[in-house]
Amino acid sequence: GDILDDYLRTDGVWILTRNKQFYKANNEKECAEKCEAERNFICRAFLFTRKILQCLTLAENAKMTVMFKSTDAVLYEKKIYLLECKRGIGKDYRGMEAKTRRGIPCQKWAEKRPHNPNYTPEKHPNAGLDENYCRNPDEDESGPWCYTTDPDTRFDYCNIPECEGQCMQCNGEDYHGEVSRTESGLECQRWDAQEPHMHGFTLKHFPEKDLKMNYCRNPDGELRPWCFTTSPTKRWEYCNIPRCTTHQAVSARGSQCLSGKGEGYRGRIAITESGNACQHWNTQFPHKHGWRPDRYPCKGLEENYCRNPDGEKRPWCYTINSSVRWEYCAIPHCDGTELEIAGMSNVPVQVPLSEECYRGKGQSYRGTTSTTVSGKKCQAWNSMFPHRHEKTPDRFPNADLRENYCRNPDGDNSPWCFTTDPSMTWEYCNLKRCDDHTQE
Repeated sequence: GDILDDYLRTDGVWILTRNKQFYKANNEKECAEKCEAERNFICRAFLFTRKILQCLTLAENAKMTVMFKSTDAVLYEKKIYLLECKRGIGKDYRGMEAKTRRGIPCQKWAEKRPHNPNYTPEKHPNAGLDENYCRNPDEDESGPWCYTTDPDTRFDYCNIPECEGQCMQCNGEDYHGEVSRTESGLECQRWDAQEPHMHGFTLKHFPEKDLKMNYCRNPDGELRPWCFTTSPTKRWEYCNIPRCTTHQAVSARGSQCLSGKGEGYRGRIAITESGNACQHWNTQFPHKHGWRPDRYPCKGLEENYCRNPDGEKRPWCYTINSSVRWEYCAIPHCDGTELEIAGMSNVPVQVPLSEECYRGKGQSYRGTTSTTVSGKKCQAWNSMFPHRHEKTPDRFPNADLRENYCRNPDGDNSPWCFTTDPSMTWEYCNLKRCDDHTQE
């Protein structure tokens, strides 16, 4: 593989560091080779300046010191020193935890008091025994450890969390791994960067989505994790992350009654509130739809049971009545109160949920497509970034302007959305018109 694959790249920054060495290098790869061969200290990162072809190998990284802007510089940090979790027994752990699981500070590996160590930086130069950080030089099955500063306790283990797996459950909404390349091999753009692509998926707007570094994530309910790319010609792309071989037992954990919006409901009611039987989720007749169990393995789309896979008001299903596409279901509340459905017949019928096509001009479209014809992601309707607009949910209460789903609130030719690309205000969505004859 590429030597730079082991580094996290950040353009236009500089970090203050005490320990550094200067070299001449023609490109970033040559500079990485200098870092790998560094013998004056443990090289955790390097800075490369394109204009004067200068290479600085560094003992510190951005986690350890101050970072500031510098137009012509590129910072490469070794990913292994950015991780604060362990894989397996933690033989390769190089994080900065420096206290035991009981909170006792660790003794420095190079010191002999209060304990004379068997494992020292001189005896084990490749074990990462720097400072007093927890390490596992002897491949202990219980994980990283250290000599302690307590004279009565020679050593103890450290409380290092397991790294999240490099596989994904469900659609990867909870994926926290470190894959940072797309399925075609492009490097991901950092979530806190706005170049080469400006976007609204920031930690500020999505604080619970773990948008850190440039790791692939799924903050918006896509089919699988994705990222913006560092290629100016490719805005975003899915990441190639395998599914975990062990699956979560979602159905067993689910609720048998209605709590909140009922997204966790896993009961066996399979009839709508008006008495229509539900269509099986794995069939496309009489209604074609996109909520297939194989695409959404953790939504509980079993048999023809009522479910809420998309955050609707409450569980629903497609019906076997060809003239009624979908309806809500009457699910008893978990607190024992009856579900009030009186007057529901007056609620305007909406055709929701992951439809793959639209009818007419698409004003009734209620699917969850959120990509434009050119592949751009849609801006959320209640967001004013990157485009300010007046098509808000409160101004168009009947247009179902939820999330960043494609809609047609103003009678345009077909569903559309504002885009997360600052250079493209809006665009029609990647949807086809339904073949009404085939649907009938």
